[in-house]
Amino acid sequence: MKIVLLGGPGAGKGTQAQRLVAEYGVAHISTGDLLRAAIKAGTELGKKAKSFMDKGQLVPDDLVIGLVKERLAQDDAQKGFILDGFPRNTAQAVVLDSELSDMGIALDAALLVDVDSAVIVKRLSSRRTCRSCGYTAPAGVDVCPRCGGEMYQRDDDKPETIQHRLDVYQTQTAPLVEYYKGHGILKTVNGDQPVDEVYKDVKEVLGL
Repeated sequence: MKIVLLGGPGAGKGTQAQRLVAEYGVAHISTGDLLRAAIKAGTELGKKAKSFMDKGQLVPDDLVIGLVKERLAQDDAQKGFILDGFPRNTAQAVVLDSELSDMGIALDAALLVDVDSAVIVKRLSSRRTCRSCGYTAPAGVDVCPRCGGEMYQRDDDKPETIQHRLDVYQTQTAPLVEYYKGHGILKTVNGDQPVDEVYKDVKEVLGL
């Protein structure tokens, strides 16, 4: 299983990726997690990335590509992987295709979790994230059920920033849908339904 996950911020891509990882044992490569880890570690890349993320802007390609290449080279990714949050524009998709080709790897599918923008704004503005492990839960959950860490509202989950993120997504990331459709590997599921139903559809379109 070598797939790219597509969909707006808050569409539920991470949730579906976690389920696939748990059931099939492939690597979940989330650029958001990679970037947050770099920020938490206080690396130079992390500091640069934070200045963009706090404004709801996309982190520049060269920073993200470097992180993803390192991650793809790790042992667990050799069994299969789910790329979540990368590529986020067609320029990155072309680079990814080139990098994978050099590694003798071809993508099996690009999976689009499709959710209306209004639903996404409502979802994200009520989302809380664990400071320690990145676990997400609805507002009202103050202690992380996974590690006991503090839950907080990320700057990029505030309504005004969410709308900006959606605008950026439509401009830069949505064209990926056409890119992968043109390559004949696009699969689409309706993300505006119960999580279990979405996962059932995901497995069906991926032939699992």
